[in-house]
Amino acid sequence: MMRTYTRGAPTVFFISVLWATVTVDPALAEIDPSGGIPFLGGNYDGHPMLYFGQADVEDLQRAAAQTHQGIAGRIREAGEAMLEHPEEYLPPWSPAEFSARWNEVYGNNLGVLSMFCLLYPHRAGALDLVKDYMERMAAQPSWLVKDAPWDEVPMAHSLVGFATAYDFLYEYLSKRQQERFLQVIGNATRYMYEKSYNRGWGFQYLHNHQPTNCVALLTGSLVLMTQGYLQEAYLWTKQVLDIMEKSLVLLQDVTDGSLNEGVAYGTYTTRSLFQYMFLVQRHFAIGHFDHPWLLKHFAFLYRTLLPGFQRSVAIADSNYNWFYGPESQLVFLDRYVMRNGSGNWLASMIQKNRVVDGPGQPSKGQRWCTLHTEFLWYDPRLKPTPPPDYGTSRLHYFEDWGVATYGSALLAKPNQSFLSFKSGKLGGRAIFDIVHKNKYKEWIKGWRNFNAGHEHPDQNSFTFAPNGVPFITEALYGPKFTFVNNAAMFGPVGSESCFAPWVGQLTEACNSKWLKYKLGPAADCHGRLEAALERQGMVFIRGEGKTAYSEQLKIQSFQRNLLLLHPQLLVLVDYVLLEKDSPIQTMSSFFHNTEQPFKDIKMDGIHGAFIKQDKDAYKMFWMDDMGRSEKAVVGYRGYPRGYLYNGSNYVNVTMPLRNPHSRVAYILFGPGVQVQSFKMRGDAERVNIDLTTKEHTYTIYLVTGDKASKPLFAMVLDNKKKIVFEKAAGLKDVELGEVEEYVNVVEDNLQHVKPVFQHLERHILARVLNTDSFRKTAERLLQFSDKKKTEDAVEKMFALTKKQGKDRLGKKGNLVEKLPDSLPDIFSAIEGSEKKERQRTMKRVYEELPEEGDGDSRVFVDYSRSEDVSSTTSYIRIFLILNIATFVLLLAVLLTRFQRAQSLHTQRCFYCVLLIDSFILLCLYSSCSQAQC
Repeated sequence: MMRTYTRGAPTVFFISVLWATVTVDPALAEIDPSGGIPFLGGNYDGHPMLYFGQADVEDLQRAAAQTHQGIAGRIREAGEAMLEHPEEYLPPWSPAEFSARWNEVYGNNLGVLSMFCLLYPHRAGALDLVKDYMERMAAQPSWLVKDAPWDEVPMAHSLVGFATAYDFLYEYLSKRQQERFLQVIGNATRYMYEKSYNRGWGFQYLHNHQPTNCVALLTGSLVLMTQGYLQEAYLWTKQVLDIMEKSLVLLQDVTDGSLNEGVAYGTYTTRSLFQYMFLVQRHFAIGHFDHPWLLKHFAFLYRTLLPGFQRSVAIADSNYNWFYGPESQLVFLDRYVMRNGSGNWLASMIQKNRVVDGPGQPSKGQRWCTLHTEFLWYDPRLKPTPPPDYGTSRLHYFEDWGVATYGSALLAKPNQSFLSFKSGKLGGRAIFDIVHKNKYKEWIKGWRNFNAGHEHPDQNSFTFAPNGVPFITEALYGPKFTFVNNAAMFGPVGSESCFAPWVGQLTEACNSKWLKYKLGPAADCHGRLEAALERQGMVFIRGEGKTAYSEQLKIQSFQRNLLLLHPQLLVLVDYVLLEKDSPIQTMSSFFHNTEQPFKDIKMDGIHGAFIKQDKDAYKMFWMDDMGRSEKAVVGYRGYPRGYLYNGSNYVNVTMPLRNPHSRVAYILFGPGVQVQSFKMRGDAERVNIDLTTKEHTYTIYLVTGDKASKPLFAMVLDNKKKIVFEKAAGLKDVELGEVEEYVNVVEDNLQHVKPVFQHLERHILARVLNTDSFRKTAERLLQFSDKKKTEDAVEKMFALTKKQGKDRLGKKGNLVEKLPDSLPDIFSAIEGSEKKERQRTMKRVYEELPEEGDGDSRVFVDYSRSEDVSSTTSYIRIFLILNIATFVLLLAVLLTRFQRAQSLHTQRCFYCVLLIDSFILLCLYSSCSQAQC
């Protein structure tokens, strides 16, 4: 049961915020850290209060009919769908069924359903549906998933949705529902708080679990705070802020606006991170809207979009685009950070081009989750305006992520192509350097504080989409094998590798669902982008990947060079330099397409492969610098059971290596290019490629190796035009220092919390100052203070009550002022116990706890078919029936045949058999009861 320290005290001031309270000049050069979000200062007028107040509801309803029609239409569509088929969306009453599979969908849909009811309160049946929805969720003994009790993420989704609905619809709930649902919120919030001390999300920074779970804890705490549970809410709020404010300090080291888990999981992180930023500004005046990472984050969504606005580059564990949003995140960035209309424009383009059916369509469990925040954060005054370079292919380099992209966010049409390349540090530059250079040592103890489990062994990997058609693609959310990515393996090696005689990158995980990154050589794995240059419409990218492989392979250099000669023509050259005693003799490269199968092709003795997209063919050919071209293996690789996707089509090109150096070239082109000839030759320093198409004759001079004498990476002669990619323009490593006074930065922000709670405390006392319940309320408020001081303070306050009783005309504001200044601090005691708890658990967290799963459990239970559960229960049911029949048979035999048995030993044996069968019967009955078979 929840302890009720300061139960049931509504606030006393009328608040009017959110709409038409702030006008920000788009021309302002300086960004307001508050984002223009008014700070409430602890002045609450009941519910709703999380994102807006009761005074704002009419404005929201008016906006739904006018300025926000488009978003409101999608909210209404979601609400009507749930009303039309409630059986598909309502949570089950049965706890076994509720917890049988990943259940975030229930919390995700509850947010938009409550917003639907708020905007359209007169829609028949809507409020009854949401109340039934909440009753069903409140009936569950736990919101966890049975097969993943160590993962609080599904509970976090349920808590956020449930607490948000409670806040939005408080006045529509009965008194019994208000009290019962509040108790459910309190119990779930307390559980999340307790787990924050010993689960990875409490200390693994910049990982999607952390903001997801912390925002759930914060949302529950704010609701409880408003209801008067000040001491518990204070404790829990401080824990959230302690975790998240550290995370935001570390995020300042990520200078390119990226997230190492990729775009898809990045939207999972920002879905909650942006809610956190909004809530702490509104309730505690902690402003983050001038955060340097936030200023760059738009590029992470804009520069990773493939032509057509339907897919993003799928680096790391990913679906085809985004798990959550990103429309909500984009309108958030526009309203509170950029103020230039580009966020609104990109959100509208993505919404306009959304895949309705097929690869890339939103998941049923996530498609509506961010609609209510998109509605709240959308600013119609910002006219949708594309970035200045829209419509032109641009090269962009994410220096922390180690990724270069070209041709993003274009319309899907001929010669609008997309290219990406990755070669960077494990976890991104910021995390890798924090770990390896012992930065932020007050907080960080190596890889223990980070989680790279969703990354892939994909250094020196690339994707290519000529005309916007995915030709070479990432293999999405799959096992952490090198060959599942567009990367290279080497052989032969001993039996220690996952796929002997081939060996992949150091982070390859043989027997785990998550990337290997914490210990041994894998912890030091990294690639390096050496060049990302654009000259006269051509693009050159080079990555060095030798440190992604074991030192035992004795690779001096593994360069991958990409040269985009034409939007539909890409040349890729791999350069391998071996030490004299290197054991490897061959290189095996992989190229993937998740949708279309590859087929063999041959041109003038040169082997190749192609895919068909509609009537067009997208082709690739290859040869080494000795003129050899080996036939590839084309096929389909299925993923182990339980992943989001079934597998990927691939081309596997295996070429012999010479010592000391070898080069292999690949040409990849779309239907708008007709290749007529392709030749390659080389010497110790460079390789020359002659490539003739129907319209162009290209001569490519590619300088390989670090010790080459030429001051250039490459030079291209295109008919009479010469394009030079000079070494002087190569990428340079930049070393970042720590954020100054980083410990104090966090402590300063934590100091914003107590004044709000103290203000609430005084208002609670003021409200009951002239009532019979004053003494009881005061004693409850002060119960953690020194006993004698508490009694003295209560007596003084009680005396003040009698005095004020003579003057009933005094207003509540006056009562607040007349409360004694020496009120005992009811938060200091629990603040001390909070610090003791952190110190007590620190050693256990870092040294004694067993390693947790590095990734989230969703992929292995989220999409599990109901047949898996039903098949288990079916087996239990069959065994139970058979055992009952066996038991009855044995009992009948005992009564009819063994009553007069001569041998006592025979009787004893029979009784033993009957006893064992009874025990088996009880076990089966218990299992069947739990599985509800």
